Amino acid sequence: MPARKEVIQVAGREVTITNPDKVFFPDLGRTKLDLVRYYLAVADGALRGVHGRPMALKRFVNGITGEAFYQKRAPASRPEWIETVELTFPSGRTAHEIVVRDAAQLAWVINLGCIDLHPHPVRADDLQHPDELRVDLDPIPGVEWPQVRDVALVVRDVLTDFGLTGWPKTSGSRGFHIFCRIERRWSFTQVRRAALALAREVERRAPDLATSRWWKEERHGVFVDYNQNAKDRTTASAYSLRPTPDARVSMPLSWDEVPYCDPAAFTIDTAVARFAELGDPGAGIDEAVGSLDALLDLAKEQKAAGLDDEPPRSRGAVGAPPPGKTSGATGRRRSSMPLIEVARAASKEEAMAGLERWKARHQQVWPLLGPADVLVDSMRGRSSTWTRIRLNLRNVPEDQRPPQEPLEVDFDPWQGLRR
Repeated sequence: MPARKEVIQVAGREVTITNPDKVFFPDLGRTKLDLVRYYLAVADGALRGVHGRPMALKRFVNGITGEAFYQKRAPASRPEWIETVELTFPSGRTAHEIVVRDAAQLAWVINLGCIDLHPHPVRADDLQHPDELRVDLDPIPGVEWPQVRDVALVVRDVLTDFGLTGWPKTSGSRGFHIFCRIERRWSFTQVRRAALALAREVERRAPDLATSRWWKEERHGVFVDYNQNAKDRTTASAYSLRPTPDARVSMPLSWDEVPYCDPAAFTIDTAVARFAELGDPGAGIDEAVGSLDALLDLAKEQKAAGLDDEPPRSRGAVGAPPPGKTSGATGRRRSSMPLIEVARAASKEEAMAGLERWKARHQQVWPLLGPADVLVDSMRGRSSTWTRIRLNLRNVPEDQRPPQEPLEVDFDPWQGLRR
């Protein structure tokens, strides 16, 4: 029998929901139609985060237990009322991406299997000048949530001191986001430079809590990830559902809520009632447009003090180090830390299974490693992510450090793409 479809009326249009009963969150029994209904219930807030922006589609066609893939190009088969805009990426490639402006377009995107929304920090009418500075707080393993909240408050104070208004929200995962609307007169490079200056100032004010260090093995506490402002990067927007078992939401907050907030409190089951009762705490974000002049002046001061104002850039990997200083015949950066690589795998589960095999062979070494010494990187390929696991042996006595061995899993994400 043909799969069931359901047609809903949204914003004066008919939107067809295919396979509406397909379960996307097994622990909750939530279906694709439940996702669509959630986004329509919070549409005023969700649209505020994505309105007029090109959007990368992260599709979970089989729910959160299936493999997700990224789709930058808009589907060829789409209604005539779905808007697109052509983007040019740092690689030189181009793609027409979806631009959402109303609730019908939003529902159509969710029907594609998109659980969370990933807009670019630019508007479709000016793709070269971001209108948003994004602060992504990323705690290293072992860091507890109260420390993330403390760093968020430091970020707020730094932004205020440099003439910007920060709008906080939980990430829906382990981290925290603070977005600022900015005038559209700076390039991606300049916005990223301002974000780096901000990250370094946060670290200066809270050196025990936060870090701006790029290399993952050198970080401590909460990483202030300035690279979310690089061109071609996208971040989950306000009211995005996240692919967690409890269907958490990237929830906008008032600053008064931040010191006491618990990200587990914001889920598909609680967000709609909260939105109906309180409205959108981020409702004023589009009216609070600020200047980057003060942060760019700070960047100049930092450079004069000996800090590079343009550290290495990302090659498109999530959490992966970009090209930096090179050494040796391979041209690869040599880390100051004693790192070994354990696995490269198509899935995180496969990579973690490889780590378990490594642990079984090195039972005397494993207890010496702390949570921050296990570096699990989600790497972005052409259309999907793959996982790399490295170990930092800094806490292992030198004479007890295992050598680099053949990888437990040796996945080549570029196989078939090389010429």
